[in-house]
Amino acid sequence: MSGPDPDAGDLPAGIGRPATRALMLAGHTRLERFADLTEADLLALHGVGPKAVRILRESLAARGLSLRPR
Repeated sequence: MSGPDPDAGDLPAGIGRPATRALMLAGHTRLERFADLTEADLLALHGVGPKAVRILRESLAARGLSLRPR
């Protein structure tokens, strides 16, 4: 087992490797930056699915943040 990826910023581990890779390639490595994105923006990235969006939404809510409304 490997630990958290130190290059992944503070993305939640539960979103999975494909979603993490897609987000990082798009330049999204810090959770607070997702407040500028919509759910549609995230789902448009290959590798990011509904589960990853749900986990990101929950992680943002825990910090008092949310995705941008449509």
